Amino acid sequence: MTPFPWSEAMQFGFGVLRLSSDQFWRMTPRELASAIVAVRGRVVAPLDRGGLDDLLRRYPDQRGG
Repeated sequence: MTPFPWSEAMQFGFGVLRLSSDQFWRMTPRELASAIVAVRGRVVAPLDRGGLDDLLRRYPDQRGG
């Protein structure tokens, strides 16, 4: 299990949202996540190997000009 990224959460809460310590620590993780999405937008998952293979099958590189 990956530990919670407290450093990044605090940097975002204090630096970007300009929250006070009291405001930050009263937020639920869901509220913080919603605030992050509101500012940064949704994160799109990176392409995995299966997705890359599918793209290569559908759109092969053109050979020879």
